[in-house]
Amino acid sequence: MSMVLGNLAGKFLVAMPGMGDPRFEHSLIYVCDYSDEGAMGLIVNKPVEDPDFGQLCDHLLVSRTREINVDVVYGGPVHEKRGFVLHSADYQPDEAGRVLGQDLAMSTTLSVIEDLARGAGPVKAMVAMGCAGWSAGQLEKEISQNAWMIVDADPDLIFSHDFDDKWKTALVRAGIDARLLEPALGSA
Repeated sequence: MSMVLGNLAGKFLVAMPGMGDPRFEHSLIYVCDYSDEGAMGLIVNKPVEDPDFGQLCDHLLVSRTREINVDVVYGGPVHEKRGFVLHSADYQPDEAGRVLGQDLAMSTTLSVIEDLARGAGPVKAMVAMGCAGWSAGQLEKEISQNAWMIVDADPDLIFSHDFDDKWKTALVRAGIDARLLEPALGSA
């Protein structure tokens, strides 16, 4: 783990303009895991319409006994067909899941989807299709190239339904005016 960066688990990565990878443009990523071996995170501000939670339940043959609104987001380009459920820590993850901090946990098994579908799941949840991953040293290199800004994570922002403003809100909470980061428009 980088001594300069410290442990990034539980932090947000905010994509900087001009990073060069359109998959991450204006992304807000919650870092779930960070070690000498690499990092893993979930993009929390890019909702997908297909599948929505109901379609996901239908595909997984999960019966819904309650209509519940669970956001489904593009979590990143790694394991895009796999679902990662980021949720409030009031719901205990099973052996395949883990507590990520005092307020958050992540589950990766069908049981959390089943519990959500019948109203017995976590109070707050989102399903991320795929994740973002970095090999050893890759994220540190990208940060040193100013591709990402590190800011404190906020569970309320993660579960906000205002997807269009999550990126800017994370910057504002860090004391940064997002307009100052955008490339100048027009020509001279």
